Amino acid sequence: MEREKFGSRLGFILLSAGCAIGIGNVWKFPYMAGKGGGGSFVLFYLIFLVILGMPILCMEFSVGRASQLSPVKSFLKLEKKGQKWHVFGYMALIGNYLLMMFYTTVSGWMLYYFYMTATGKLSGIDAAGVSGVFDEMLSKPSIMMFWMVVVVVFGIAVCMKGLQNGLEKVTKFMMLALLVIMVILAINGFFMDGAREGLSFYLLPDFERMKSVGILETMVGAMTQAFFTLSLGVGSMAIFGSYIGKDHSLLSESIRVVALDTFVALAAGLIIFPACFTYHVDQTSGPSLIFITLPNIFANMPLGRLWGSLFFLFLSFAALSTVLAVFENIICCGMELTGFSRMKMCWVDLVLLIVLSTPCVLGFNLINWSGFQIFGGTVLDFEDFLVSNIFLPVGSLVYLLFCVSRFGWGFKNFQAEANEGNGLKIQKWMRVYFAYILPFIVLFIFAYGIYGKFKG
Repeated sequence: MEREKFGSRLGFILLSAGCAIGIGNVWKFPYMAGKGGGGSFVLFYLIFLVILGMPILCMEFSVGRASQLSPVKSFLKLEKKGQKWHVFGYMALIGNYLLMMFYTTVSGWMLYYFYMTATGKLSGIDAAGVSGVFDEMLSKPSIMMFWMVVVVVFGIAVCMKGLQNGLEKVTKFMMLALLVIMVILAINGFFMDGAREGLSFYLLPDFERMKSVGILETMVGAMTQAFFTLSLGVGSMAIFGSYIGKDHSLLSESIRVVALDTFVALAAGLIIFPACFTYHVDQTSGPSLIFITLPNIFANMPLGRLWGSLFFLFLSFAALSTVLAVFENIICCGMELTGFSRMKMCWVDLVLLIVLSTPCVLGFNLINWSGFQIFGGTVLDFEDFLVSNIFLPVGSLVYLLFCVSRFGWGFKNFQAEANEGNGLKIQKWMRVYFAYILPFIVLFIFAYGIYGKFKG
């Protein structure tokens, strides 16, 4: 059976960027920037994105395009006889399922808040009331289960339609709408009273402030955020490489995807920081910034219902674009492993993903789960730790070593595949950096993540 292809290059770029653009871009990047001292963090983030994220993204695309297969089979096709790189294909599939086990729940939160804001249920209530809405949502499994199921059903329904008619068409609409909404919200932010102060904090590097926060902490924070923002390491990007032709070099395509992902992350700060400085709220308050602080601002500002609705619609599109991309990866892997048709695999994954996502939902409320702690955190925290601190860095290291080592696919093969088509090329001198420096940066991120989890 002939492999599906994207209908357009724009579809590939928007879908790949949609996979990278997620909730982390919207709340985690501004939160990390605020915590890391603002502009200094942003500067180092951009540097690490170029020297760390972009090369590994190019490698994932190359493995996908050369093999024309999903991550679960791609290594098997490209590895030399007798090698065992293909074992990682199964790990990548497990990593995708693990990611969706909590991401579907958090995506459901975004949709719930869009519904609550758009229907006016958050309008005019005080700070305690806004905080109470979040607590009530977490305490009621029926609310969280409903919105999680909505997310899963939506994602599977789109994937059932196929690559061009479903995934590409819907993601194009969502991504273009997301970008328009961001521009509107950012322009609105420029006219807020605290815009000058907020944008100055956010965009102007202040190395004295960076010193007070801690130079090493800021640099490590920028490095890890640049690494995790692209969702590298579990083959979520490799699958889209397998759907594209050879008209354009993969380094050029990687740059375009990274640029779009970065634009959204930076624009999120243009929306959030003016609001924080206008209403004198802590810009480093993390997840509560999205679900408590900002809804409180929207509830009491002029046209707050409109701006709040647009903001949570934007958040929902960012979350759902990632859900669609990872679902496609999961479904494609399943089709290649089982020989099932797309339709049959979608029905299997509909049930499987709802069942696998349920522990995360119940981990916040039911008595037999609410006291359940793994390493001092909730079920969601544990699942997030496994994906972010183990599967993504280890997976990225596997892709990296596979592409540069003579014991894997090899640098020559990777370079030849990446350089096919018009655009920027991977140069021979890059091999030294890719083979002897980049692996140690990824290992450092992995070790620091494990240390950070258990040091307390």
